Amino acid sequence: MSEPVQKIVIVGGGTAGWMTAAALSKALGAQCSIRLIESDEIGIVGVGEATIPQIKLYNKLLDLDENDFVRKTQGTFKLGVEFVNWGAIGDRYIHGFGSLGHDRGFVPFHHYWLKQFRRGKAAPLGAYSINTAAAQANKFMRTGDLGNSPLSNIAYAYQFDAGLYARYLRAYAEKRGVVRTEGKIVGVQQHGNNGFIDSVKLESGETVAGELFIDCSGFRGLLIEQTLKTGYEDWTHWLPCDRAMAVPCENVLPLTPYTRATARTAGWQWRIPLQHRMGNGHVYCSRFISDDEAAAMLLANLEGPTLGDPRPLRFVTGMRRKFWNRNVVAIGLSAGFMEPIESTSIHLIQSAIARLISFFPERDFDETLIARFNRQSAFEWERVRDFLVLHYHATERDDTPFWNYCRTMSVPASLQDNLDLFRQSGRFYRESDELFAVTSWVQVMIGQRVMPRAYHPLVDQLDDSELAGFVDGMQNLMQRCVDAMPTHAEFIAKNCAA
Repeated sequence: MSEPVQKIVIVGGGTAGWMTAAALSKALGAQCSIRLIESDEIGIVGVGEATIPQIKLYNKLLDLDENDFVRKTQGTFKLGVEFVNWGAIGDRYIHGFGSLGHDRGFVPFHHYWLKQFRRGKAAPLGAYSINTAAAQANKFMRTGDLGNSPLSNIAYAYQFDAGLYARYLRAYAEKRGVVRTEGKIVGVQQHGNNGFIDSVKLESGETVAGELFIDCSGFRGLLIEQTLKTGYEDWTHWLPCDRAMAVPCENVLPLTPYTRATARTAGWQWRIPLQHRMGNGHVYCSRFISDDEAAAMLLANLEGPTLGDPRPLRFVTGMRRKFWNRNVVAIGLSAGFMEPIESTSIHLIQSAIARLISFFPERDFDETLIARFNRQSAFEWERVRDFLVLHYHATERDDTPFWNYCRTMSVPASLQDNLDLFRQSGRFYRESDELFAVTSWVQVMIGQRVMPRAYHPLVDQLDDSELAGFVDGMQNLMQRCVDAMPTHAEFIAKNCAA
């Protein structure tokens, strides 16, 4: 019988490294020694400042106190993402987390809404989402035990300072025995027979040996790519943006409980409100706009004075051909990159950690186990990719060469199937345990002018008065709930002000 892995080496810190270290130290306890190597000179990307609701599962694993976590990371709460100018210039909608209206039997709520909306008897779709309605009113509260009320089911995430988040998790991990080593890796030693990583050599001359190596070294992929030559699947033909500029600015009030993504001429701009500053960035395609033009466009559209100079980033959207190769697992940017339009970066770190814990190996590193890990990882990344491509492709914009390219480009067959099905019947079916559910797809497709030609035939079982009562009643219920909520700023001031 093979022996369990006992020595783990994490290469790289930042969000990915310290999320991995914290989770493994909690899950594995004293079973393994965990050593994390990072260099302050190399620095981190540090722009993953918005999350999705699944992060609460990670926090629960670590038994984090939410108020303390938000306070220490200068955080705010997030109910969804507002998209401006995506379907057409002047359009604005929110992709709200959580549920949409209330399903009846086997028929999702949006089918009932579709029938009424086509008749001119329903409000925009966001009026039937507690998250969207609350975000538009700048309200927030945690889920409460209130029976069948929508207030019992508020899905939310966080917006926080990525640097403070890594520091917070570092303190957590070091308390649980993780050893941090400051230093640059200047060499990698591989086993002569199987190519496994035996150890890494530091600039100081020290050699650090391990059994399982986790590559959190960022875009360079020091182990997974530079050493093991794993290969990369390039998705820039579907997600053409390849650069970003990031800059913080002074905060503006009120603190909104959502992230904003505003489409520009050759990409889009993010806006993430934190307690102490505003995070901003411009994601763009270098084929259609220069770096200087992109920086100028970003600076011209800030809401407050800058707190630094724009910091450039270059990337290639895609994923590694293997996320786990030999005894190396890539987590974070070393595994691949998908731009932050739906705040999936930190979630993909989190899900990789959860998958690694589930598939935790013994020293023989069973190939069947590794192959299943890689299949599940690739499926998750491909389905997230499709959802992101949807945002670019589902547009009527033809005002710039960039948007003309996005509107007319071919898309993955899996995405095209979803678009065709929704246009014909208003239906979307989640495949396996893919990340984004029907409510997310429906909100983005309708928000970007993909309107179905039909609704579910069972909707016609309700007569006109029943249908109107159901749809109107749902909108009134959402509004009453929002009226009962405190403002986002009031909630933070009472519970978790930094």
